[in-house]
Amino acid sequence: MKFGFTVPTRGPLATPDTVKRILQEGEALGFDFCSVNDHIVVPQTIDSTYPYSESGEWAGRGAGEALEVLSMLCFMTGVTEKLRLLTAVMVVPYRNPVLTARILATADVLSKGRITVGCGAGWLREEFEALGTPPFEERGRVTDEYIRVFRKIWTDPRPVFDGDYARFKDISVLPLPVQKPHPPIWIGGESNPALRRAARLGDGWFPIGNNPKFPLDTFERYKASVDKLRALAEADGRDPSTIDLAYSLNWVFGGKPPLESTSKPALTGEPDAFAADVERFGDLGLNHLLLTFQGSTLERTLDRMAWFAKDYLPLVR
Repeated sequence: MKFGFTVPTRGPLATPDTVKRILQEGEALGFDFCSVNDHIVVPQTIDSTYPYSESGEWAGRGAGEALEVLSMLCFMTGVTEKLRLLTAVMVVPYRNPVLTARILATADVLSKGRITVGCGAGWLREEFEALGTPPFEERGRVTDEYIRVFRKIWTDPRPVFDGDYARFKDISVLPLPVQKPHPPIWIGGESNPALRRAARLGDGWFPIGNNPKFPLDTFERYKASVDKLRALAEADGRDPSTIDLAYSLNWVFGGKPPLESTSKPALTGEPDAFAADVERFGDLGLNHLLLTFQGSTLERTLDRMAWFAKDYLPLVR
């Protein structure tokens, strides 16, 4: 299994020197990938419900800041050598799909083929409205079409596309990405529409474990959704084994999980228990686990990363 860590995009750790230090320490400690999340603006008034908390409140609203994901990605290519770089997740309807595809292709060229594109349809209506995107209610259809645009631009040097939200012809899009046929596309989300999108369009499925509406905090719950994903893929004429599996724990590793539970949530606990979970999930097909180590200071963050690398990684490698 591959292990990753999140990179800060807001707060006191979101500075060039600090981000560089976290990335390079993570690479030296033996992590396999890192991730950066996506907000372009932070609305001052938010009525939308955040999917990953019991209260529906989004903690990021208080900071009022966010470094932009694609700009971050290109910075990260220059200060790392081995880590795979993941958008976790990029809100697909936020940006023009041709421009987005070209930025991601550029990042893949500059990183020598280390980009993984985590894609989601988004949840924050107020941010959609501020950015002048297609209607929020159409975000699922927009996401599906834009992903098809990405694939077209990444694989055809003279692409032509005529869709409901994007149209182009008579353009050159060289250089194409280093990775062939293109950078992997992981579909985020836990809902039925997200599973259907992953089954149709995803190279991987990348859920978060603590969505109160669609909890995946136990092996049994996760397996049930994987079984549903694989059935959807088969119904769509795809080989389910071609869909990679990833999983995100989006709270600080070692801390209290946000969902209330009477039993130990999966992929948590002391090293031996964690290793047993990793083996069980790995047998199901899980290949990538994203963890969060961010603390209030750089030192605390690096200490947590080093603790995991020392006490946990040797048991699961």
